Amino acid sequence: MSASFNQSDADKIGKVLAAESVSFEADHYRLKLANDEEKRTLVLQVYPEVTLGKVRGMLVVVYTGNSHLQLHNCTGYVISNELGEVTFVSEQKDQLSGLVVERGASCSLYGGMHRDLISSDFTQLGVEAMLSGVAMSLVEDILTADKDTKE
Repeated sequence: MSASFNQSDADKIGKVLAAESVSFEADHYRLKLANDEEKRTLVLQVYPEVTLGKVRGMLVVVYTGNSHLQLHNCTGYVISNELGEVTFVSEQKDQLSGLVVERGASCSLYGGMHRDLISSDFTQLGVEAMLSGVAMSLVEDILTADKDTKE
């Protein structure tokens, strides 16, 4: 990810997600996705820098017809053209949280995962933990090298 989320980032994400629209609105980027076949819509908002309590950081927000999800202190994202999805990640010490937004106007949230899970032998995990490990393994290359100093 570039040093700060910008229009180029929003455009790349909009392209892989086949967004109906990509716009900048005062302090955030807004992407609207629709899946007419399954009657789903999703709005993705990325605030490059906003006050989050006592710190400033990136906030990623997803609105759907029946949910409102937020990922605070987003530290990066990975685009998968093959899967048609974008995975946003937040690192806190030895834990990760991730928000996966898919081209079909759907999303998944994985919160408070132990960092080691993404490099585990997935065949040794239960199905419920395996899914999150596989989904979040895409972000492994953008994580900070020294996991013990990240706060």
